[in-house]
Amino acid sequence: MDNEVVLVEVVDRVAVVTLHRPEARNALNRAVRRRLPQVIDELDRDDGVDVMVLTGTDPAFCAGVDLKEFGGGHTTAAGEGFATMGERRDGRTPWRGALPPTDKVVIGAINGVAITGGFELALACDFLIASERARFADTHARVGVMPGWGLTVLLPQRIGVARAKEMSVTGNFVDAETALAWGLVNHVVPHDELLPSCRALAADCVGIDQRAVRQMLRTYDEVTTTTVDEGWRIEDRASRDWEGAGFDPAAIEARRREVVERGRRQIGT
Repeated sequence: MDNEVVLVEVVDRVAVVTLHRPEARNALNRAVRRRLPQVIDELDRDDGVDVMVLTGTDPAFCAGVDLKEFGGGHTTAAGEGFATMGERRDGRTPWRGALPPTDKVVIGAINGVAITGGFELALACDFLIASERARFADTHARVGVMPGWGLTVLLPQRIGVARAKEMSVTGNFVDAETALAWGLVNHVVPHDELLPSCRALAADCVGIDQRAVRQMLRTYDEVTTTTVDEGWRIEDRASRDWEGAGFDPAAIEARRREVVERGRRQIGT
């Protein structure tokens, strides 16, 4: 069944979403492209979930759009077969990027290769944690197609325009340590520690006021799509709105004490 190509496990308000086509290195066939956005949207609406972790069944994160399916003629005149995520009939997504918009944190747990459309899927996450086995490549030009899920927007934001161009015009792989040095991933961990590390970061997020987390994410999303001057205005407006109706100084003081204690534990004082 289609839903078996995307697995979901929810523990302690953290949902691990796993692309599950290991025989095809988790390539995005029609079934995955139909099911994955549904899963993300369902979890975003689930009051029992605060954080999502997106990964793939070993040995890969995602090898991109399933070119065997595409080459076999599984497409329509409307363009549904190749570029569609979310099954819109005109062949385009009803949102920007490879994933539908969410109010919740999405952590990418990159356990192996993330190639082309799979690379764009990784870039749709809020931030990435990589296994030592992770490898990244943009082979759009090598295949003879153009990105449509935001690679030319999101990749330069992570690593700079010059490095993004190098990846796109060569199609060469970037290993995990280079990805870390370039700022593509936040951390590189031993392969067996990837999901535990992501769960630990997710737990840190779960422990924060979720209204504040989601407003922070919305503010980042707005600011990173505009000019610096407008970004300042957006943050100022968000801050003033937050301090309006419902702002509780007593709750802030209680949280401040929790933050101080947590900080002392983390730095060992």
